[in-house]
Amino acid sequence: MSSQLEKVEKTAKISLPRTSESESLKKIRHTTSHVMAMAVQKLFPKAQVTIGPWIENGFYYDFDSPEPFTEKDLKAIYKEMVKIINRKLPVIREEVSREEAKKRIEAINEPYKLEILADIKQEPITIYHLGDQWWDLCAGPHVENTGDLNPKAIALESVAGAYWRGDETKAQLQRIYGTAWESPEQLEEYLRRKEEAQRRDHRKLGKELGLFIFSDLVGPGLPLWTPKGTLLRSILEDFLKQEQIKRGYLPVVTPHLGRVDLFKVSGHWQKYKEDLFPMMAENDDAREHEQGFVLKAMNCPFHIQIYKSELRSYRELPMRLAEFGTVYRYEQSGELGGLTRVRGFTQDDAHLFVTQEQLDDEFMKVVDLILSVIKRLQLDSNFKARLSFRDPNSDKYLGSDEAWNKAESAIRRAVEHLGMDHFEGIGEAAFYGPKLDFIVKDALEREWQLGTVQVDYSLPERFDLEYVAEDGSRQRPIMIHRAPFGSLERLIGILIEEYAGDFPLWLAPVQVRLLPVSEQFLDFAQNTLAQMQAVGIRAEVDTSGDRLGKLIRNAEKEKIPVMAVVGAKELETNSLSIRTRASGDLGSIPVTEVIEKTKNAIANFANF
Repeated sequence: MSSQLEKVEKTAKISLPRTSESESLKKIRHTTSHVMAMAVQKLFPKAQVTIGPWIENGFYYDFDSPEPFTEKDLKAIYKEMVKIINRKLPVIREEVSREEAKKRIEAINEPYKLEILADIKQEPITIYHLGDQWWDLCAGPHVENTGDLNPKAIALESVAGAYWRGDETKAQLQRIYGTAWESPEQLEEYLRRKEEAQRRDHRKLGKELGLFIFSDLVGPGLPLWTPKGTLLRSILEDFLKQEQIKRGYLPVVTPHLGRVDLFKVSGHWQKYKEDLFPMMAENDDAREHEQGFVLKAMNCPFHIQIYKSELRSYRELPMRLAEFGTVYRYEQSGELGGLTRVRGFTQDDAHLFVTQEQLDDEFMKVVDLILSVIKRLQLDSNFKARLSFRDPNSDKYLGSDEAWNKAESAIRRAVEHLGMDHFEGIGEAAFYGPKLDFIVKDALEREWQLGTVQVDYSLPERFDLEYVAEDGSRQRPIMIHRAPFGSLERLIGILIEEYAGDFPLWLAPVQVRLLPVSEQFLDFAQNTLAQMQAVGIRAEVDTSGDRLGKLIRNAEKEKIPVMAVVGAKELETNSLSIRTRASGDLGSIPVTEVIEKTKNAIANFANF
């Protein structure tokens, strides 16, 4: 067995739990963050600490320091942390009164801690000490002794800017990110995955492959799609549209903005006013009375208006309205991240209006659609379903307990009937109804939410929707919200990283590149290109005139699935010398056979 294979087998066995999944990691990372803060204040006495929580893959601490931290400083801080760990300082929990905590904070002149103290509602106040050297307000948990930490399982990763309380009007702080694990082997695997994630980063690959760009003049979080990127979007849209047509969906198109009143009726204005883009009002009076327009942040109220435009009969139900609708949400600049967190994105949205008797069957049909999408995108090897239910102790949800119980029961029945691996996420529901969310793991074991399907009794009530039942009575339909892709932008970002930019043949923006070895073979290449394009193969000719080696290298770099070399032999025999990324060099193949094999492979979602 080669050393490379041994390494692959070794890393495949290393599990990297999230902090939220491991009480041991919570203690390790919480304590390590305190050790880091103690080290920082030892080396930089003027630095003031703010907050230092654990996060899913590590921890961070925010500091207000007059000196900017450098990479060299991180190395010095780590060395100081090792010293603290090796001193095996006991981690001591102390309970004090609010007055005593305030007195101690004022004595060390830490104003941020005073603000944190003011936000702590419960008493007594808990303080954690590292020996008698350092302390901070904290609820825990922690290890018993700094010696319980393993310096070889700890790394400081980076420094970033952060605003106090996440408010851009408040002080700019410095955030030091770190990670800590139970063993050096886990740290090694984490760093390996992190390096692989950087190689797969969709922002880097998207630029290299010429799929999308961002422009400062257009604005952050608003991607601009190049011709190749637009092709990629269109391929995904066309795939889902064809699946929807088979399942009886009706296409609709709705505007990019609507009246504030529409979102007041739906409840979105009251719940998410701060997440919507600023209202466009004709004058100050209209603005004061919230009478204006906003960019749409969701499609459902618009689809509801189409349903409500005429009185519906039970014979028209289920009615399935589908739209690739672009929506806009105001995300904080610090939360934006390539395509996975944007301000303008396109949802593969559909809303089904059904009777109570149709609910279970239609719900399971939607689940079947989502599962087929996940399978086609090759993301079905590792996924689970989350039953996103309401938190009964929260008041953020609309609708009656009876409606919520019926909706949650419908979702539970569906997953149990289908035998799906699932878990409940209490508090993850939308404000108007529970959801079934599909969580997939990518090649780096990162979890992403893709498809979602929701049962909604609330919006039909708020908009007074009706249909005429078989007995002539007026009845209320139930709504099913669904989006197999979720956000098209986010999906493409995930797919770029999942495939490392190496898209399967059916999805690649350019499927075949013809490589003429000299200008004299250009006409033959162009004629072959026309034949391919005539049957729907996305092909192009490299007309750069470079040497063959460079033509192949460029096509490899751009991850073109099929490369077809055109030279004297190929011209004479009406063939192409084929090289694919999936199977390597396949030799000379007649043009007609190449076209037929390519067509069949695309149609069957297979490699050439």
